[in-house]
Amino acid sequence: MLAIATFTVLLFFGGWLYPFTLFFGALVPGFVWTGIKVAVLAFLFVWVRSVLPRYRYDQLMYLGWKSFLPLSLGFLILVSGFVFINDSFIFGSFVVLLK
Repeated sequence: MLAIATFTVLLFFGGWLYPFTLFFGALVPGFVWTGIKVAVLAFLFVWVRSVLPRYRYDQLMYLGWKSFLPLSLGFLILVSGFVFINDSFIFGSFVVLLK
C-alpha cells in the first residue's frame, strides 16, 4: 500500500514539490513533502477501505453486467450520435487541421 501511495505521489501529485504557493514551502526539504503526501494518501486508502462496504464476487458481477455495461454502451451511443449529428459544425475545423 505504501508503494502504491509513493508511486501515485511521484506520478500524479508532484512528488517532492511543495503544494500550492506556500510562503514556507521552499524551506521544507523535498523528501519531507513527499513523506507528507504519501502519509496522507495512505491514510485515505485505509479510510476508504474501512468506510466503504466490500462486495461479494456475485454482487460485483451483477454490478458490472447489469449496471455499468448498459450505462457505458448507452453513453457510447449518445456520444456517437452527437458526433455524427454535429460533425460539420463543431469538428469541421479540427478535421481541416488534421489534413
